[in-house]
Amino acid sequence: MPRLIELEDNAAIGVEACCDALLAQGFDPRDEGSLANAARQLRRLGNDRDFLAELMLAALAGRHRDDDAPSSYGPQSLVLGRRGGDFFLRANIWPSREEPALRASGEGAFIYGLPHDHNFSFLTLGYFGPGYWSDYYEYDYGSVAGWRGEPVGLRFVERARLSEGRILLYRAHRDVHAQLPADALSVSLNVMHVHGAQGWLDQYRFDLEQRSVAGILGHGASEAFLRIAVGLGGEQALDLAHRFARHHPSDRMRLHACDALASVAPDAAAREALWRGAERAGSRLVAMEAKARLAELSA
Repeated sequence: MPRLIELEDNAAIGVEACCDALLAQGFDPRDEGSLANAARQLRRLGNDRDFLAELMLAALAGRHRDDDAPSSYGPQSLVLGRRGGDFFLRANIWPSREEPALRASGEGAFIYGLPHDHNFSFLTLGYFGPGYWSDYYEYDYGSVAGWRGEPVGLRFVERARLSEGRILLYRAHRDVHAQLPADALSVSLNVMHVHGAQGWLDQYRFDLEQRSVAGILGHGASEAFLRIAVGLGGEQALDLAHRFARHHPSDRMRLHACDALASVAPDAAAREALWRGAERAGSRLVAMEAKARLAELSA
């Protein structure tokens, strides 16, 4: 269950003042002083009941030509402020089942019904509306290799919603939630933690019925670049993929290198030989995924 942070503060500040206050101390969720400051600034931003509507109206009036307008971060999110450092501010819009956008796009477009953890910590505040619901779980990230179907000791905690004014800290690699649509249109505000290693730390989606890993979310650009380079051909790309498959420090990148090489293998026998070698590569993740690929080839 995300950590509930209770504090009272009636002051109201806008996005710029909030960014200034966060930048002065940084945002490190592991440090209680830094966490307390970030929560207080988020509370104060949430006390400004006009800023978000004003930002959206300005963006609409400028037809998104203004570089200072909030930038999109998916179909439901706006990046409100980013100053470098270790944080950025975000607003999320959570439609109810009655909203035309949800009926047209489906719940999956808004991450509803997708049990997942996060490879970053973040603070969230219920800003408007009744708030989305979540079924909350916890698990031990350190015990998980990340292969599809791997059993995970997901522990159900409770079903709750992010009601207006509530502040929660979602803890990286610990808190899992399956979100459910809000009862009415809702908005949350986030302070997102950013760090250099984040792209190499896995974020998972889960199968709640099997209590297992269903897959990895948030693949990085490096994996896509490798697949494209190998697909385009060339000895350098193939040599790099072979080296990554054997020695890269990220198990996820080793697996993607194997997938890239398998995609250009001349025949089924060559793909089988590649995955037989991957089984003995010394990575639990790669070995178990290799078993799955071999089963698919046999089928």
